[in-house]
Amino acid sequence: MSDKNCPNALRRLPAEWEAHDCVLLAWPHEQTDWNYMLDEARDCFASIVKAIAQEECVLLVGPAELCLSSIKKHNFPSDRVKFVDIPTNDTWARDFGGITVEENGSLRILDFKFNGWGLKFASNYDNLINTRLNQLSENKIFAAQLENHLNFVLEGGSIESDGNGTLLTTSECLLSPNRNGEFGRKEIAEYLSKAFGIDHLLWLDHGALAGDDTDSHIDTLARLAPHDTILYVGPGDENDPNSESLRLMREQLSSLRTVSGQPYNLIELPSPEPVFDESGMQLPATYANFLITPKRILLPVYAQPKKDFLAEQILKIAFPDHEVIPIDCRALIQQHGSLHCVTMQFPVGAIAGIKDGKWID
Repeated sequence: MSDKNCPNALRRLPAEWEAHDCVLLAWPHEQTDWNYMLDEARDCFASIVKAIAQEECVLLVGPAELCLSSIKKHNFPSDRVKFVDIPTNDTWARDFGGITVEENGSLRILDFKFNGWGLKFASNYDNLINTRLNQLSENKIFAAQLENHLNFVLEGGSIESDGNGTLLTTSECLLSPNRNGEFGRKEIAEYLSKAFGIDHLLWLDHGALAGDDTDSHIDTLARLAPHDTILYVGPGDENDPNSESLRLMREQLSSLRTVSGQPYNLIELPSPEPVFDESGMQLPATYANFLITPKRILLPVYAQPKKDFLAEQILKIAFPDHEVIPIDCRALIQQHGSLHCVTMQFPVGAIAGIKDGKWID
């Protein structure tokens, strides 16, 4: 990778569809919020791990005494799946995982502060995962230098990069007073520009899903794709409480422009039929929460055959060279997240001990 397409920046934040070394996940255990439905959660995570491992490496973290026996039951391929014993609060790797940038041909893994989505949930262990991975004396994990950004709260699910200097995000999340309340929009934009080499920052001021704990993470609403394309969640049924905010988001998306001043190619994803928890609370089910690997799209689905199939076909329009793999994420959505939320990719060269797509130590 090079920064030739981003000439005004010292840094470049790769797009998710570029080549990976591996994908990070944290395994569910008894001391996470999955405890009441642990078997279902682990089965869902296992499906995700196996789908990724067919193409590239997986790095699993968690406390060994609570995780290893259940991991062994799934017979993951040892040359593709590596486990590291680290304490965890929960399993949302997208939001505590390091974010990798390129700078003059070298890679850096940026370690931002994770404070439980604006102090909503405990994060004392998860905020230290990148530091602990970097401090391992044996079986070194990070090949790239870890860069400390723990003075700034940022979750990976709150930003989308096209790899060419454009970043898409939401104002509700990044301007949340419980994250970086001392900074306004201008200061945050300047920070992101320096950290990621961004010269084109796009803010969405609308879009929210019922039951969302993240304050409108962009990866639940709209995703960047190649060729100046944005996939976004459509308004759906007008009786759905999400409908009006998603309609306003669609209007704003139509007003966004590329670096060259052109409108984006907009592709609308369906809204799933409402999904509820046992208490009757609506959950933030979304087809936008997919993971892009170099050859595959892992798509969260919700046992809604017509909507699931439609979302799969639409993704093939934006990623015609990718195979779309549906993963049943009804378990994940019960904890208000989905597939993209539990994964974090690392570009080629960021992780040590991988050769030809396999762990070698």
